[in-house]
Amino acid sequence: MGRRKRKPFGDPVDGILLLDKSEGITSNDALQRARKLLGAQKAGHTGSLDPIATGLLPLCFGASTRWSGYFLGSDKHYRATIRLGETTETGDSEGEIVSTSQVSASEGHVQEALRLFQGTFLQVPPMYSAIKVDGQPLYKLARQGKTVARKPREVTVHVLELADFDGRDVQVTLRCSSGFYVRTLATDLGDTLGTGGHVTALRRLGVAGLTVEDSMTLEELAELPSYPDRRSQLGKVGDALDHLPAVELSIDAAFYLCRGQSVRARNLPSKGNVRLYSSSTGFLGVGVVEEPGTVAPERLVSSGSETA
Repeated sequence: MGRRKRKPFGDPVDGILLLDKSEGITSNDALQRARKLLGAQKAGHTGSLDPIATGLLPLCFGASTRWSGYFLGSDKHYRATIRLGETTETGDSEGEIVSTSQVSASEGHVQEALRLFQGTFLQVPPMYSAIKVDGQPLYKLARQGKTVARKPREVTVHVLELADFDGRDVQVTLRCSSGFYVRTLATDLGDTLGTGGHVTALRRLGVAGLTVEDSMTLEELAELPSYPDRRSQLGKVGDALDHLPAVELSIDAAFYLCRGQSVRARNLPSKGNVRLYSSSTGFLGVGVVEEPGTVAPERLVSSGSETA
């Protein structure tokens, strides 16, 4: 007799949970704990937070995992504390301190240095990151004491503001593009000021149009008594994608769009992605504006697949 196939854990739960991740756990640990609390079969996060970081971590369950890329590639909003005068192996307080120096920078010096990291520029990712080189994550090479050349990546910092400076710790708020490393900002800022620096605290305040004020902790989720109570906290993917403009299609246009065709629509932006709706069926999926007045399907609820 062959082995009996083990039944997968959980139910086909669908939706998005806005989690306020606590300090000291990985994003994957947070995801797995939430999945068990919800009794969900399939789950995925939308871009990891470092263990020292807290704040907004949108978690997708069931069919909603297909939409995680629209959050992964979106802008982020952070509050960070950077300690000057200390450099660590990892660029944050998890790593061992490798050098120290006196801090003589004034608030004016810090303000002037921060202006260098606004706008669009190239940033070299840190060695302690999940980026792969020749199939190997950089952080694994870093743990072996190896350093390899990393290709700079174009990033954009839309807003970078000094919130507080006590002569040693710099607190900033920033809005940045996907792929921006706050740990690299800390080390680069420290290098610019001649003091060294690393991140001691990091909180993600927003992802795309989502904010941490609307999130809940794992402890708050666990306090709810049943699966139905916990699952009631899940949001709909169409609502969570509200950073994309919403476009209403006619019944005829929705029919042809759901069969993979480009269609005409009113009130389209000049370019980019849009949320598509039909009065008869509600949220259809995400489209991309091809030319003025025309939108093509990119990812649809009905097909569960991407359209090239």
